[in-house]
Amino acid sequence: MPLLFLNERSYGSACDPLDADRAMTEFARTAVAVARVDRAGTTLVSDVPLKELQVADGYPVQKWMGNPKNRDSWQRLRLMQSKAPFKTVLPNGEDPFDIEYRYQGGVAKGLGGAHLMDGLGISVPAQACWDASTMVLECEQLVESADGSTGTWVSEVEVRHVSVERHLDTHLAWIRAARDTAVHTGAQLWERRADLFPHLQFLPRVEADLRVLPQVWVGPVRRRLIELEEAVAEWDPATRPEGPQWRSWVTGEHGERKRDYGWFTDLDGRPGLFDTHSRFTPDEGRVHFRLVPEDKAVRVAYLGRKRGI
Repeated sequence: MPLLFLNERSYGSACDPLDADRAMTEFARTAVAVARVDRAGTTLVSDVPLKELQVADGYPVQKWMGNPKNRDSWQRLRLMQSKAPFKTVLPNGEDPFDIEYRYQGGVAKGLGGAHLMDGLGISVPAQACWDASTMVLECEQLVESADGSTGTWVSEVEVRHVSVERHLDTHLAWIRAARDTAVHTGAQLWERRADLFPHLQFLPRVEADLRVLPQVWVGPVRRRLIELEEAVAEWDPATRPEGPQWRSWVTGEHGERKRDYGWFTDLDGRPGLFDTHSRFTPDEGRVHFRLVPEDKAVRVAYLGRKRGI
């Protein structure tokens, strides 16, 4: 069920008209090939409507569309579900204020959206740098430290990516798994939790959190839970009692927030401290949990917007 984010950095630059025509044709073929694997679930998301695309400097998409040899490709592209601009598929329809993605020093909104929403980036292959099935971005995110201060956390992230049909081979298993497992809602995450996250335990109250989860958050939340699952699966409590090697920013609550928002009724009916939390973005999402070393597990108590805001 991929959201297919068009990389705005890959079009609009100086390019020979023949190369621009070829690159646009390859982009269309690749996008259609993705949709062929999961037609019902694929949506092409772009910064501008496709009819307004400037393939290269001085080469608007209308020139490509007007070439008789490209008419079939354009018709197939038009049949795909599409949305513009990027923020239409983000929570609350707003650009995220707390996270920025960059590629080679420049902001990369489309590729960043693919990472944020657990989707797939796609580029117009007019330049050699887009010939890759995975793109590495710099991600800078606003974070709150354990002492309550706010700063930024910079990390490198990998984004699934295609620009020519052969790149699709790398992602076929992922697309088919997403299609066949049909995890499109928070309710489905709850119902399939034992299969998807065998090293995660959930308090009963988390069911309600997941059942009201906005659909646009399903991908980011699923990815965060998978990262927790993978980290715990590799964890040896005997040699690393402080906890797993987390794959995202994880901290504890501090001061009054620990007192007011870190406690939940545990499985034994007693109050338990679940102040450790990871984040999902945008809109300050939180997953509160605690370690259960005796079970080699993480127990999740809360999933939703940052508590108290």
